[in-house]
Amino acid sequence: MDKILKAIIIGANSYIARNMIAVLQNHKNIEITALYDYQESFIDALIYFNGLMKYSKINILDTKTIYKLNLDVDLIFFFSGKTGTSSGFEDYEVFIDVNEKGLLNLLTEYRYQKSKAKIIFPSTRLIYKGAQEKLSEDAEKEFKTVYAVNKFACEEYLKMYKNVYGVRYCIFRICVPYGTLVSGASSYGTAEFMINRANQGENIILFGDGSTRRTLTYIEDLCESIIHGSLSPQGENDVFNIGGEDYCLKEMATLIAEKYGVSVDYTQWDDMALKIESGDTVFNSDKLDNIIEYERNMTFERWITEYFR
Repeated sequence: MDKILKAIIIGANSYIARNMIAVLQNHKNIEITALYDYQESFIDALIYFNGLMKYSKINILDTKTIYKLNLDVDLIFFFSGKTGTSSGFEDYEVFIDVNEKGLLNLLTEYRYQKSKAKIIFPSTRLIYKGAQEKLSEDAEKEFKTVYAVNKFACEEYLKMYKNVYGVRYCIFRICVPYGTLVSGASSYGTAEFMINRANQGENIILFGDGSTRRTLTYIEDLCESIIHGSLSPQGENDVFNIGGEDYCLKEMATLIAEKYGVSVDYTQWDDMALKIESGDTVFNSDKLDNIIEYERNMTFERWITEYFR
């Protein structure tokens, strides 16, 4: 019988974490032993009646209580973080504290507990310099927001702590996730923003000509890719792009607009939005795809067609 791996999830009330928990229910070789976040309770507690969801309130910025984390496990899914682009310029202290100090506090506790777990860390497309060609993991980097710097700094912290203390990790860079398996768990991302406007009968608004391209990944495919990559012997102390479909924003908006009977309007770039826009970010995910046995199941067009009125 294959060994059952024990896993904890830090940041359990986040969008990706809530979906990851749903997906992990179908993986018999991974057991979630504990959930952690700073809220009083787990948002989806009523969904799970099997009693397996052992939730504890933990503030990863409080070094006096972080010792309550049980790191005697095989996998640590670290989904705690503060996301945003322009907001980072005003709330830089929060972004640095939650995103960087939070991970550093975990790494310190990891050392104290002499943990041997593998830390699973989500990173972002925003660390890349936009380019017309597909971006591999070693593509040129560019940092236009505090959040982008935070994420790359965390990647570097993991590498440092691996070199000095033997910390195990696996980093997954995410472009544009969409969809949900859990009611109320939304990414509030590009697709959801468009759908929310269209659902209210409002036209979808795009900056410029809508030609900017992104890699779109359905949340279930994203979670499965992370799981399979985490379990692969080759998914150790390395960084991977998560693949999906290549769409420009105009193509996305047109599919949604046609579904809801609204139009797509174009406007000039907002000054701040233009300054922090990363340009085309389309992922080359061959590095990950070649080490996992998983084929993505959802397409964006099917999702729009089948999942919405």
